[in-house]
This record gives sequence, C-alpha cells and structure tokens, in this order.
Amino acid sequence: MQGPVRPRRPQQQTSMSSFVTRPIDPLRQSKLDEALVRMIACDFQPFSIVEDKGFKEYSHLLDPSYSLPSRKTLSKTVMPRLYDKLRGDIMDNIKSASAVCLTTDCWTSLTTESYMTVTCHFIEYFQMTSYLLDCFVLTERHTAAHLASELTRVTNEWGAGDKIVACVTDNASNIVSALNDHLHWDHIPCFAHMLNLIVRAALKEVQAILQKVKTIVEYFHRSTVASDKLKATQKQMGQETLRLKQDVATRWNSTYYMLKRFTEIKDPIISTLALTNASLPTLSPEEWNISREILDIIKPFEEVTTEVSAEKFVTASKVILMTRGLQRIVARYQRNPSRFDPVKKLVDSLMSEMTKRFGKVEHIEKLADATCLDPRFKKQAFVNQQAAEETVKRVTAAAAAINPAQSEEENTSDPGATVSAGAMFWEDFDERVASLRPSATTSKTSDAMMEMRAYLAEPLLSRTSDPLAWWRSCSPVYKTLSEVMKARLCIVATSVPSERIFSKTGQIISERRNRLSPSKVRELVFLNANMP
Repeated sequence: MQGPVRPRRPQQQTSMSSFVTRPIDPLRQSKLDEALVRMIACDFQPFSIVEDKGFKEYSHLLDPSYSLPSRKTLSKTVMPRLYDKLRGDIMDNIKSASAVCLTTDCWTSLTTESYMTVTCHFIEYFQMTSYLLDCFVLTERHTAAHLASELTRVTNEWGAGDKIVACVTDNASNIVSALNDHLHWDHIPCFAHMLNLIVRAALKEVQAILQKVKTIVEYFHRSTVASDKLKATQKQMGQETLRLKQDVATRWNSTYYMLKRFTEIKDPIISTLALTNASLPTLSPEEWNISREILDIIKPFEEVTTEVSAEKFVTASKVILMTRGLQRIVARYQRNPSRFDPVKKLVDSLMSEMTKRFGKVEHIEKLADATCLDPRFKKQAFVNQQAAEETVKRVTAAAAAINPAQSEEENTSDPGATVSAGAMFWEDFDERVASLRPSATTSKTSDAMMEMRAYLAEPLLSRTSDPLAWWRSCSPVYKTLSEVMKARLCIVATSVPSERIFSKTGQIISERRNRLSPSKVRELVFLNANMP
C-alpha cells in the first residue's frame, strides 16, 4: 500500500541577486587592510602581492566581501596610518621611562644607499624593553658632526634627549667622535665587536689551515656534483646529511661554525674528495687535530657572544664577569700548552688581545655600576677590589642625589606651636637645635649608605635568576637604589640590536622590491621591528 503522495516543493527561481555579495562593514575593511600591511611588514612581502592572481583568489575565498586595496592605497594610506599609531604608542612608553640606552650603526643596502639605525632600550615595569626609533638614509658624508646631528634629531623627535645614560656602538672613529666630542654622551664600546676583533686577530695564527678549509667548502658550494656526492656519502656512512657552511669576513663566529661543521663530517669529506679527484688542498692528520683544538679554544668566545647579544635580558652587568672568565680559560691553555705551535700562537694572541682591550674593563663606570646593581653579582664580580669600592661609592652617591625622602619630623608639625613659631623667645632654642641637626644632604647620604649596606648584605641571587624580578619584589625596600638600577641595567652590552635591523632591511630591500623609496623602507622596517 502506497503512502500519501507529498506535494512537490515549488522550484525556487534563481536570480542574480542571490550571487551578490553583501557589502563589507567599513570598520572590518579597515581592520583587514591593516592586517594585510602587518603581514607585508612582518613577512617581507612586496606591496604587489595584492596584484598576484593566486593571492587574489585566496583572499576572495577567505572573505568574498573583502575588497583588496591597491598597492598605492596600502603604501600611501594604510601603512602610514599604522606607522603613526604605533609610533605614538611607543612615544608614550618612552616618555614614562626615567633612563634609556641607545645603540646605533650604519649599513649600505643592495641599492648602495647608506642607512643609519638607532635603537632604544629601557626598563619598563621591571622588564627590559627595546624599540627601533629610526632607520633612515644618510645623504651626506659620515662625518662625526653629521652623525651627531642625526642622533640629536632622532632623540629630540622621541623626547629622549635628556634621558640618555649611554650609547653603545662599534669603535669606528667617526661615531666615537660624534658621541664623545659633539654630543658628550657616555660611549660604551660594543662587547661583541671587541670579541670579534680579538678572535679575528688570533685566528691569523692559523690562517693557513683556515684557508684550506675555506677553499674546500667553496668547492662544495660551487659544484652541484660534488655536493650531491657528499650527501650520498654521508647517507652511505649512516650519518645525517649536513651541509657545509661558509664563513663571512666580518663575523669571526661564522668561521667557528664553518670549522665546526667541517670537522663534524670529516670522513665523508675525505671520501668524497677522493672520489671526485678534485685538485684541492687537503688537511694532514696534524691539521685535523689542530682544527679540533682551535674549536675547543674559541668555543667559549662563541658562547659568550651568543649570550651577550640578547635584547630581552640584562646584559651589561655580565661583561666584567665574562671578560674575566674568558681570560681564565685562555690562561689555562697557556699553563697546559698544546704540542702544536700554531695553537700555542693562537692562545698567546688571544691573551695579548684581551689584556690590551679588556685590561681596564672594571673601570668602565657604567658597566661597573650595572654589575654592582645586579643582585646576582654585586662586588663578587670584581677582581680589583679598589674598582669595587669605587663603584659602591659612586652608586651610593647617585642614590643620595635622587633621594626625595624627608624625615617625618620635617613633614609633620605641631598645630598648637604654629601660632608662636616665629616668636623671639624660641630663637635661642632653635639655633642650638639647628647646630645639632644634620643637613638634608648629610641625611640623604646617610640613608643611601644604609640602603647600600643592606643591599650588599643580601645573599646573592642565583646566576640563572632574573635580576629584574628580584628588583620588582625588593624595590619597596631599596627605593633609591632601584631608581639608580633603572639607569644602569637598561644598558645593553652590544650594538647587535642595530645590526639585526640591517639584516631585516636587507630582506626588505630585495631583488623583488628594490624600488622602494627610503621613506617606505623606513616605515616597513619600523613596523617589522616594533609590532607586537
């Protein structure tokens, strides 16, 4: 028996209106436009991505109502709006900082334009905070006067001119003169740059071996056949397929990485060179042993360079300890010399260069102050006790100079005594009391000394602990010292933050986007470096 017949549903008329996309809300359109600019700045994409067919299709599938802006709208309207907003937010943060440290460096781009970068570092809510202030084209000669003028312009624009406690740069004569002779800022030499000079000078003692290694590495990078055979040999030997690394003339640690990788795949390299019959210099068994000893000796320098180049952590307070630690390591190699003469010369050169460049490191006042105010180190970081005592006195004086406290006696009064406060019969008593009471300056100094003694008596914090977290919890007890601390632990040990900006700038000014104007490069680099 058949069931009841259901009436057929009337067929709906299909009209063009069903395919019409509802218009997007203007606020959402604006947010998506800004998100697109953030993606372009963050991922080093060209503005022309909005004209790419694949990106258009992808964007339409995500949200058919969203209308992609033109590259002109992105670069001339959306990006400047985002740049101005972020710049305003950062400027408000810098205004609230009591002290800032700067780093700066110069660089030449793919388009042969010279850029200068300025970064800013300070302590905000007991955390290290870093921002890029500017990355701009230098249109004139890099004279000390011109560099000083540009630094003045940048710091005045950001309202940081009266807050600068130090500026960290390399040892180029023009920038050192700009800081010392024109601006009269405290110059801190970049610790990583100093290490670079020390190790590069020492590596000259083993240059013959390094040149052989470099020649072989360049051969494998140049020859696809040899590179493929090296990979196949590594697989046959049951090893991980590792690629050889080339060094960069300006970075000693790239030489370390090149030599380290070279020794890691020693056997596959020897076998592959025998198979290819390449007319290349080869390392003798002795030279392979020397290579391993070189790595052992310079490894601590690489570890120090990596640790001290951080931006989000306190670094300046480590310089004195790291310097002394490296000197002790090299001294051990001198006491137990290698049987290879090139290695002995390498060790002697390292010690000689460190003595020359770091002999007075404990007397660099801002670094010494930072070390003393790091609860992990304090006076125990110093080898020279006179330098330690001078540092304690200097920090105590700085604390006394900013001590705003007044005694309760000076801030309170007897309401009943105010009527006769100026009466003549009180003059004799007031004069005798005034002669006994310490001056305000003496009181501040005494308070600062007591605070410093109490601070030094505290047990040392664990070396792996966060010193700023300690100061956050203890600042109510050490009020004046915590203010001095903000002006010392904000100092960074290297100018690596500025150098990192140039790495990013190099990715922005690429073959695909080499027609960007300097103003657009400036905005893109700023967004890339500072966006949350």
